[in-house]
Amino acid sequence: MDTLTIPWYAAIIGLLLAIILILKKFNPVYSLFLGAIVGCLIGGASLSGTVDVLVKGTQSIMGTAIRVMAAGVLAGVMMESGAAESIANAIVNKLGEKKAILSLALSTMIITAVGVFIPVAVLIVAPIALSVGKQTGIGKIALLTAMSGGGKAGNIISPNPNTIAAANGFNLSLSDVMIAGFVPAICGLIATVIIANLIRHKGGKISELDIKQDNDQKILMPLNKALIAPVLSIVLLLINPIGSLLNIEAIANLKIDALYILPFASIVGTIAMGHASKIKFYTTAGLKKITDTVLILMGAGAIAGLISSSDLSEQVVHLISVAGISGTFLAPISGILMGLAVGSTSTAVILATGSFGNAILQTGTSPLAAAVMVHTGATVIDSVPQGNYFHITADSVHMTIKERISVIPYEFCVGGVMTIVATILYGFILK
Repeated sequence: MDTLTIPWYAAIIGLLLAIILILKKFNPVYSLFLGAIVGCLIGGASLSGTVDVLVKGTQSIMGTAIRVMAAGVLAGVMMESGAAESIANAIVNKLGEKKAILSLALSTMIITAVGVFIPVAVLIVAPIALSVGKQTGIGKIALLTAMSGGGKAGNIISPNPNTIAAANGFNLSLSDVMIAGFVPAICGLIATVIIANLIRHKGGKISELDIKQDNDQKILMPLNKALIAPVLSIVLLLINPIGSLLNIEAIANLKIDALYILPFASIVGTIAMGHASKIKFYTTAGLKKITDTVLILMGAGAIAGLISSSDLSEQVVHLISVAGISGTFLAPISGILMGLAVGSTSTAVILATGSFGNAILQTGTSPLAAAVMVHTGATVIDSVPQGNYFHITADSVHMTIKERISVIPYEFCVGGVMTIVATILYGFILK
């Protein structure tokens, strides 16, 4: 089995089978494993050899998995403590009704950027959005476009599973990928605000019933306490990049991994909030939030094992060369296609880096450029009906399925802007 190379077509069949099963609403983890198994067997691997491929593949993602688990601590603290709601309310109150679209987009962006998963970030901001929409007459389509677009922008600069997967997929530090995504994220935020303002009167309006359904009043913690955990996380994550930028060798060589930083900052933040007694509850809640992502990581690792044991990478590079297409475009295209297939940014990044990572690097694309382009590409059309994000966000503003589908083109535009900016900046200008 050590010398067996699985044919490219067998790897394609396995990947397509996994995608089709996910589209048919089968469990994503088992779909990915089954696709990997079928691909190995079609490619001529023995039963025991197939197990070896799957084990090798799942072992390759363990570094990502443990960092995702570490990120779950921060997510649990931000979501369960009320810190995220406090940040969102502060932004909206500061900017006021005249800048309602900007305030909603910026709130969701920042909450996602500090470690809250994007579906949860939308759920947190949604009650505020409904209240603002009722007062200003902004329609549901524009409100959700603002929140979703802002969330997408924040998601590519956050310590969330998708960013961790992009970093580990190309052997980079999490902070490097977060920083590299900043310019595309800002462009995504600008695009979101422009688009949402252009369509602010489209779609259904907010009714009294919508407001009543989301009328739970919470006592919010002071903003200065809410910011401690996320600000500390960001500061610590920036230590190495700052040291490299300023040529301070002692700081640059102080390799503090996100595995340590995120739980540490979360616990310090929890104590500073005065919630030390709730650390156990917050960490347990955070672990529950990321369990599905870790399991999908294992399934994606199995598919990655199949791909890496095949000659698919060589065939893809050859095809691009023959077609005369710049190999740079493989990175964003792989992210876009995987996002469309599975309806999840994090799963799309995991699949794209695991399945096409080697092929992307073989085109001459640098690891950082590849990570950013794959990452932004995965945001283009990941809000499709086969994914949970589609349904969670629809429920957050009480939308029908038809109304929610009408938001997808606007989300596509936001993700497309970020991907184009990332591709031009990292694929050509800074290549």
